[in-house]
Amino acid sequence: MIKIGLTGFGDHEELYGKIKPAGRLPAYSTHFPIVEIDSSFYAVQPVKNYAKWSEQTPEGFQFIVKAYQGMTGHLRSKKNYFDTPEEMYQAFHASIEPVRSAGKLAMVLFQFPPWFDCTKDNVEFLREAKERMQDVPSAVEFRNESWYSPEMRGKTLHFLEQEGWIHTVADEPQAGSGSIPIVPVSTGTDATYVRLHGRNISGWNQSSHPDWRKLRYLYRYSTEELAEWRDRLLELEKTCRELYVVFNNNSGGDATDNAKELQSLLGIDGGLAPRQLDFF
Repeated sequence: MIKIGLTGFGDHEELYGKIKPAGRLPAYSTHFPIVEIDSSFYAVQPVKNYAKWSEQTPEGFQFIVKAYQGMTGHLRSKKNYFDTPEEMYQAFHASIEPVRSAGKLAMVLFQFPPWFDCTKDNVEFLREAKERMQDVPSAVEFRNESWYSPEMRGKTLHFLEQEGWIHTVADEPQAGSGSIPIVPVSTGTDATYVRLHGRNISGWNQSSHPDWRKLRYLYRYSTEELAEWRDRLLELEKTCRELYVVFNNNSGGDATDNAKELQSLLGIDGGLAPRQLDFF
């Protein structure tokens, strides 16, 4: 089954009209059956947030939760508010429990930084992280092309399969070592994750620009590009039970339209709840 959604539920003004922020997640669920939670990357969220989000969404809705940045090596010299990895992972597990116990946790996404390259130490880091996640479904997304070099691609995919990681297939600009190619391969029969970031090459490596996040994800997929993804997804669907697809090209409000167009190309219905939410 192919499920399509967006990264985040709060910023897509084109979906909501007069709906106030408190009603946005219920409204979102009338359009899409999955959402990626990004706020969890910046801070381990309070348990009450996940409890509220679970209550606001219909049966069958699912969350993809990004791992806290301390779990993926993004902090480097920045302060980690946890004294030990054990404390950090314990807090994260407790945080997501409401959506997990409700059967609404699709997976946790470990998005690694561009400097996380294919080395023996980082392979061991991945092995330890997966062990700390216990039986929680977990996906890995690389941002360094060394994992998919000709000599390492097969080994990388085999390692992910052996360790039980869900493979994240990314569509992003081909802009040097800090980006990865499209590798449409499942590493398990349960799930595969696809993240569509856009193809804005000029904006991808502008990390020194004050609006670099906006520049990076400013892109609108053409119908031809989406048709290519339709065909690719239909092939991927043959290899896994659940195929999760999110659009992350949010900067110009393009993600919603692109997601809906892809749904149409695949003949997929939208969300899970009735659209009678204008009173929010």
